[in-house]
Amino acid sequence: MYTSRHSAHHTPLLGLVAGTVFFLAACTSAPVPSDQMAVSTAALASAVSAGAGDLAPADLKTARDKLDRAAAAMTARNYDLARALAMEAEADARLAEVRARSAKAQRGADEVDEARRVLREEMNRKTQ
Repeated sequence: MYTSRHSAHHTPLLGLVAGTVFFLAACTSAPVPSDQMAVSTAALASAVSAGAGDLAPADLKTARDKLDRAAAAMTARNYDLARALAMEAEADARLAEVRARSAKAQRGADEVDEARRVLREEMNRKTQ
């Protein structure tokens, strides 16, 4: 008898404890993606330094938009979404940086080709 009376009084308390444990587990399931946000921010800064603002503006804008959305998700404590958006922003920023560097390299190659063409013309004029 003692056992059943003792169990009956603790059943609501046991449910409350179990509910609290599940609630806390749900709250702590996704760690704050501070490191990923920092990496994404650095990747964006690197893209800007590489000239992506002029040479890959669409990719840079996409990266900025996703990083802004990631920051909003952080504020809302939706850490899974924040992490995913920050990772996408990092990838987009790196793409913008690569495209900017590629465009600069192409410009350099075009300048070398033009200089070579001018030199040939000059040499042809002198030989005639």
